[in-house]
Amino acid sequence: MVETGQKVLVHYVGTLDDGSEFDSSVRRGEPLEFIVGSRTMLPAFERVVGDMEPGEERTVRIPAEKAYGPYDESLVEMVPVDAFPHAEQLPVGEYIVMSIGSEPLRVKVDKIENGYIFFDHNHELAGRDLTFLIRLESVRHESAIERERHPAGCACGCDRLKKALSAS
Repeated sequence: MVETGQKVLVHYVGTLDDGSEFDSSVRRGEPLEFIVGSRTMLPAFERVVGDMEPGEERTVRIPAEKAYGPYDESLVEMVPVDAFPHAEQLPVGEYIVMSIGSEPLRVKVDKIENGYIFFDHNHELAGRDLTFLIRLESVRHESAIERERHPAGCACGCDRLKKALSAS
């Protein structure tokens, strides 16, 4: 079993109910690396990986509610065309990244009609059940050198992260 705070390498293939592939580390030829418990992955994905042993392969189906949530119509925003410079050049049906303040925001340009641009703020997989074929390639155990570099109370806060992750 993988412990919270350990770095893992996994290969995965993500598919939708119709069998179409939406993401694959196998296709990219490079495993995904993440720290278990860091909340950088879907919690259900992390739980499965946390219960695996290196070399093990599992298939998990994550319902939309536990993945990216249901599709929410209220997250479609109407913006007047004249409030958006170069609106006619927007790629309808595709995602764009806009800068709102200091944060980038990825939205889908849903349509342009009746003087409005419709921006969809839903995650592109919202409302979709996801299936992952996951293979745990390896678990990286902290070496003595890394422990020396990061003793309890070090300035980087790694000990506090491990404690917080193990409490959740």
